[in-house]
Amino acid sequence: QLRLVESGGGLVQPGGSLRLSCTPSGLSLEGHATIWFRQFPGKEREGVACISGEDDKKDYVDDVKGRFTISRNKNTVSLQMNSLKPEDTAIYYCAAALGRCSWWARTYELWGQGTQVTVSS
Repeated sequence: QLRLVESGGGLVQPGGSLRLSCTPSGLSLEGHATIWFRQFPGKEREGVACISGEDDKKDYVDDVKGRFTISRNKNTVSLQMNSLKPEDTAIYYCAAALGRCSWWARTYELWGQGTQVTVSS
């Protein structure tokens, strides 16, 4: 079965760091744009950071620039989150699709189950 598996969520204090990982099962992420979305309660998923499947170009939503870093290492895509704020609290999902990044969730056919990130003192 083709799927993505996220790990690394949890509870952290404001200003702290977490590292999320996205690992595929049954496929390679080579050539796939891989993106991290997050979803706040009652809201639609929003893109946070993406790495292109064509050239590893990285894109970030303005809110996380300078704080979050997306990277690819072999068959795992990670999201390093620093200087976390309470407003970063959400469920984080990774998703993948062949080719370039898109901020449109419907672009992606492969999804993980999500991992909760909670930033609170």
